[in-house]
Amino acid sequence: MLSRLIVVLFVVTLAGCNGASTPAGPPGLPPPPDVAAPPADSVKAPSGLSTRVLQPGTGQRHPRTSDTVMVHYTGWTTDGKMFDSSVTRGEPAEFRLDGVIAGWTEGVQLMTVGEKRRFWIPEELAYKGQPGAPAGMLVFDIELVRIE
Repeated sequence: MLSRLIVVLFVVTLAGCNGASTPAGPPGLPPPPDVAAPPADSVKAPSGLSTRVLQPGTGQRHPRTSDTVMVHYTGWTTDGKMFDSSVTRGEPAEFRLDGVIAGWTEGVQLMTVGEKRRFWIPEELAYKGQPGAPAGMLVFDIELVRIE
């Protein structure tokens, strides 16, 4: 099952979005200063996913793979090009955690509502070289808005 996130990323990539702007949308967001590689203070999981908490959450519950979550996110390639953002669209995304890339499924389960976290997702946990999808390590800033 393709999630909305995968479809949006695929469409944005095919449209040739270079991070500057989409035809009907606001300009892209600047990349974080550590977009090229996970910093020393990030936590690296055995899978290769690295994360760093940007803002602690206010909730206690962590989502499970079968949960639907609402998030705000922005994604960049390690060269600093933004390829997708719910923030610039002004509308959070909602999806089941078992319907997105493995790095999201693993990482979002670490979060609680209100938390903002940066993910460095290796290609093996992202799109695995799928044609038309962003390649290499991807960096996401994610805010967990709600768990359903």
